[in-house]
Amino acid sequence: MRGPDQVERLVAMLARLPGLGRRSARRAALKLLQDPGGLMLPLAQALRETAEAVRPCRVCGNLDTQDPCRICTDLAREHDVLCVVEGVSDLWALERAHVHRGLYHVLGGVLSALAGVGPDDLRVADLLARVAEGEAREVILALPATVDGATTAHYLTDRLRPTGVAITQLAQGVPMGGALDVMDDGTLAAALKARRPA
Repeated sequence: MRGPDQVERLVAMLARLPGLGRRSARRAALKLLQDPGGLMLPLAQALRETAEAVRPCRVCGNLDTQDPCRICTDLAREHDVLCVVEGVSDLWALERAHVHRGLYHVLGGVLSALAGVGPDDLRVADLLARVAEGEAREVILALPATVDGATTAHYLTDRLRPTGVAITQLAQGVPMGGALDVMDDGTLAAALKARRPA
């Protein structure tokens, strides 16, 4: 059943969000329409205010209401350890887990020959400039365990090695509680390759 044009437009916009298919978007739209004063109008106001206030940090690429962002200006953090991530969602995941107390650098993607994404399409030059400034003693490559992520890590390692900075990567392999018979080939290969003494 099709609704009025405005409803269909709302459903179409919601369906563009990650994790929301057309059916979920229709349910969300219905919930908003059933309580416009309590849900829809406050959501619209919050979206407008956030769109006007939040900007990418010119230093690391994080999203914040201040520039440089709160992470970059936090004096309690380790300013000589730089964690390179594909996107802001990865940065937020690491922050949520409270596992990294250094700074970040958001690349804005990974190298991909198939998608036509090269080094100039990412924030590689900005990363190299930050390392050249001399504050970083370690660069952690926290990139996805995919072919494109591995290609990007290899490229960055080649570009960073001449600077003398320590370059590390996230460990990859079998997760705690993971059964070998359900692991994909890439995960098993990475785990076997990264084996260590027991």
